Amino acid sequence: MRVVVIEGDGVGPEVTSSALRVLKAAAAKYGLTVDLQFVEAGDNALRKYGEALPSRYWPIIESADAILKGPVGESAGDVVVGLRRGLDLYANIRPARNYPGVKAVRDGVDLVIVRENTEDVYVRAEYMLTSDVAVALRVITKRASERIARVALNLAMNRRRRVTIVHKANVLTVSDGLFRSAVRDIAKEYPGISINEMYIDAAVMDMVRRPQDFDVIVTTNLYGDILSDIAAYVTGSIGLAPSANMGDSKAMFEPVHGAAFDIAGKGIANPTATILCVSWMLRWWGEKTGDTKYMSAGDAVEKAVIETLSEGVKLTPDLGGNAKTEEFTEEILRRLG
Repeated sequence: MRVVVIEGDGVGPEVTSSALRVLKAAAAKYGLTVDLQFVEAGDNALRKYGEALPSRYWPIIESADAILKGPVGESAGDVVVGLRRGLDLYANIRPARNYPGVKAVRDGVDLVIVRENTEDVYVRAEYMLTSDVAVALRVITKRASERIARVALNLAMNRRRRVTIVHKANVLTVSDGLFRSAVRDIAKEYPGISINEMYIDAAVMDMVRRPQDFDVIVTTNLYGDILSDIAAYVTGSIGLAPSANMGDSKAMFEPVHGAAFDIAGKGIANPTATILCVSWMLRWWGEKTGDTKYMSAGDAVEKAVIETLSEGVKLTPDLGGNAKTEEFTEEILRRLG
C-alpha cells in the first residue's frame, strides 16, 4: 500500500507522528507492506513554495493508494478542497459514536454522516459584484447527488437501515430540491431502507438534543461540514473523530479537528482521531484488495484505542486526563503489542 503523508500545521505533525508510530507497529506485527511518502501542504508550504498544495507533489499524490493527512491551518480550503476535487474524492464519511470511558454530552450515539464532497459553495466560485456586494455560486448536480446517495444507502444496508436526507429545500427550492429528489429517486432501489427528511436547522437542533435517533445522514457539502463537527462534540471530543474522503479508486483519511494552534508544541494534543484514521485506512485497503491481514491490523488498532479510552488512566486533557500525547500513544502501542 502506497501512502502519502501530509503532516499539516499546528498539532498536525504531533498527531500524525503518533499515528505513524501505530501504523508502523501494526505493519510490523501483521507483516504488512506500507510505503510512506511525505509531501508538504498547508500554511508552511504556502510560505515556502507560494502554494498551499504545491503542484510539484501532484505526481506523488496521484500515484498513491491512500493519503493520511493531518490538519492544516488557514490554507485548509486550498489543501482539502484541492485534494478532494482534484482526486474526485466525492464521499466524505464521518462516523460519530460514544466510546467507553469518555464523558459525552449524549449517550447512545452511533451515527454516520455522508457528505457530498465536491460541490455546493465549496466550488469556491465567489467574487465581488461591486465594492459592496459579494456573490458566491452554489453548484448541485444530479450526478453528484445520486452517487453520494448510493454511498449512504449502501452504508445503511449494513447498519440500522435508516437514512435521513438533510436539506433546506423549503428555501433553496432549486438546488436543495434537486439534491432531495435525486436521493429520493435512488432510494427507490433500496426498498429495505427507511427514508426520512429534515431541514438543516432542525437537524442541528436534534443533533444536540437527541443524536442517538440518527443512523445515516446524507447531505450536501456545507451542511455536512457543520453537522459532523456537532456530532463529534456531543460524543465527547472532536479529538475522537476520524473521517474518510472516498473516491472510486483512492481515499484520504484525516481527523475532523483542526490545527489547534493554541496547543501546538505543548505535547497535549489528542491523537485518537488520527490513529483511528490509520485503523480505517488499513481496513479499507484490506477490503479493497481482499487481504485479511490489513483488516485484522485495522481491527487491532481500533481495539487498542478503545481499551485505552475505556481504562481511562492515560487520557489527554481534552478527555479530562493529564497525559501527554506521547504517553497516550505509548499506551496504545503497549496494547497493540
